[in-house]
Amino acid sequence: MAQSYRALFRIGGTIPLTTAGLIARMPLSMIGIGLITMVATDRGSYAFAGALAAVFAVSSALATPQVARLVDRFGQSRIVPLAVMVSAAALACLLVTYRLDGPLPVIFVSAAIAGLLPSVPALVRVRWVGLLQREHDRAVRERPTGGSKSRLATPGLHTAFAWETVLDDVSFVIGPPISIGLSVGLFPEAGPLAGGVLLLIGAGWLIAQRETEPRPGRHEITLGPLSVLRERTVWGIVLVMIALGAILGTVDVASVAFAERQGIPAAASVVLAVYALGSALSGIIFGAVATRRPTRLLLRVGLIGTAVTTLPLIWVGTVTSLSVSVFIAGAFFAPTMILATKLIEETVPARALTEALTWTTAGLAFGVAIGPAVAGPLIDALGPSGGFRVSLVAAVILIALLPLVTRIGPSGIAPSEATLPGPPGQT
Repeated sequence: MAQSYRALFRIGGTIPLTTAGLIARMPLSMIGIGLITMVATDRGSYAFAGALAAVFAVSSALATPQVARLVDRFGQSRIVPLAVMVSAAALACLLVTYRLDGPLPVIFVSAAIAGLLPSVPALVRVRWVGLLQREHDRAVRERPTGGSKSRLATPGLHTAFAWETVLDDVSFVIGPPISIGLSVGLFPEAGPLAGGVLLLIGAGWLIAQRETEPRPGRHEITLGPLSVLRERTVWGIVLVMIALGAILGTVDVASVAFAERQGIPAAASVVLAVYALGSALSGIIFGAVATRRPTRLLLRVGLIGTAVTTLPLIWVGTVTSLSVSVFIAGAFFAPTMILATKLIEETVPARALTEALTWTTAGLAFGVAIGPAVAGPLIDALGPSGGFRVSLVAAVILIALLPLVTRIGPSGIAPSEATLPGPPGQT
């Protein structure tokens, strides 16, 4: 297993790439829950908190794919800095206005503009594709007898996507408690503020790595704002991601409430760490395994496992039993995410891959933000079980989506059309 990852990170530029990506993706999980915590702890209004987080989440879900479409057309170095600066400025305006008890319309409009984020997980994955294709082409050229330049079908891409999925999962599990802890322990605006700072640092470092930037496909991108959603694979996976995000987000909030109800609030961090550990371990192991079964078949198995393992959460009675339950649930989460991403990569042309991957990330972020917003009032009324029931409802929705995923077949794109981006660094 370790050999697969050693081989991956022996390639030049991969460690800075994935490290910058980890820092820059943290705001995706910190800002929404940070806004909820900011308002809930400061003003005691879950209605206000949920509405503000929902505006940010919906804006992000709709705006980030459009940013990604421009990235596919014009390149990361031209679009990402502009999007980051606009988003960070709007977030700063939101926090300052809130601190000064300014007009609500300004706060909500700022939240909507702050959603103009680039999808860092998609940016990093597209860079991995180009980087590994470059290594593949170099190996072909160095063969004594030559060889054909085939589409990348080595374990390298599977392992890279698995690694990035582990980082996605870790960020969505550790990001919210960090954001919550900062807002509770320092001052209400600290959580979302930290997310904005990490966005500036991580995105700036990522864009500075020009050698791994893929070539934009200027003349190959369709102009419709929802163009990539014409692919059944994409919109089917987006719906699945929303349900997965709702499970993840509500388990996070409900676990915090459960630990507080047990009289040991600090144990919430242990529960969430165990959740992250279960997912990270399974993701790392799965990434080192060469899969031979069809991706769609494995994805259905992962979705069923993810849904079924939420059921025990409504019966847990101690922090220990909750920790065991979330560890098992987490073991299904990362492989499911890996397979969903892999299915997108297999069926969407490389010229639109950033946008397609961004829609899936947006779906997950939307679910992570909306889940806690729905669960919060139920937790107030019913206790932690109210939050876990929201997770169970999301799991039922996930099962209901299985026929849709089952019917996802070839999207009409011939395998030869799903080519990889040009050599990295060409803009």
